Amino acid sequence: MSDEIVKIGHTVVQKGPHNDRIYVMKLAPRDLPWVIDYLKDLALDHGYSKIFVKAPASALGNLLKKGYVIEAHVPHLFDGHEDGFFLARYLKEIRRHEPKGDRIQEVLARALAIAGRYRHVSLTPGYSIHTATHEDAADLAKLYREVFVTYPFPIFDEGYLKKTMAENIRYFCVRKEDEIVAASSAEMDPGLRNVEMTDFATHPDHRGRQLSANLLHRMEDEMLREGMKMAYTIARSLSYPVNSLFSRAGYAYGGTLVKNTNICGSFESMNVWYKRLG
Repeated sequence: MSDEIVKIGHTVVQKGPHNDRIYVMKLAPRDLPWVIDYLKDLALDHGYSKIFVKAPASALGNLLKKGYVIEAHVPHLFDGHEDGFFLARYLKEIRRHEPKGDRIQEVLARALAIAGRYRHVSLTPGYSIHTATHEDAADLAKLYREVFVTYPFPIFDEGYLKKTMAENIRYFCVRKEDEIVAASSAEMDPGLRNVEMTDFATHPDHRGRQLSANLLHRMEDEMLREGMKMAYTIARSLSYPVNSLFSRAGYAYGGTLVKNTNICGSFESMNVWYKRLG
């Protein structure tokens, strides 16, 4: 069962046993400072091992005083001028320990070595990119089920995809004939003019054709037209293809979120990458 997204005061959080955490997706400054203690009590009551917060610089002091540590930093994340931070509070020591740290650093070093070496690659003949609609939801969910064993959000569910399409998420898909073979999404915050580039998936039979690079290029163009100023992603730290995709496209490394996400069957650390769009 997927974790649930709820409002606490005016703050939006995802919580549940699947990711064994509370993720503060949108921290409302008006809820400070009381919401910080509330989140800790909630996490302890449910036995969660981590609280993960995306926060503006103005909230940093309140969080650091309560034992949070900075794991990543994105300059100008909020409305193009206020810095953003990803912070963590660990409630179980085992969640703080990353046994694959050396491999993560190796992947990161390789990705950073090709920073900015982007070259536009035309979409392979026979493939086409589209903005997904409700009619694509079933095929999108099928692709995500085929690519991921587990995922932090319920993208295997056709109903969830349709619901979020009507809200703040724009999905993109690559089709080969009648089949969706690659996909991604852009989760927009229009008020703060930032967007998370996420949910990249390519069917194993269609890898090696630069489909994710083509998707990212299309997404950036559309998000720029939508008025988004900053783009960021939270990428699997052990995946060289996804880290190299963003590094090559001009994204800067912002930090690593330790054992942050239940994806592909285990808890993985995630790298934050960011880029100014406009």
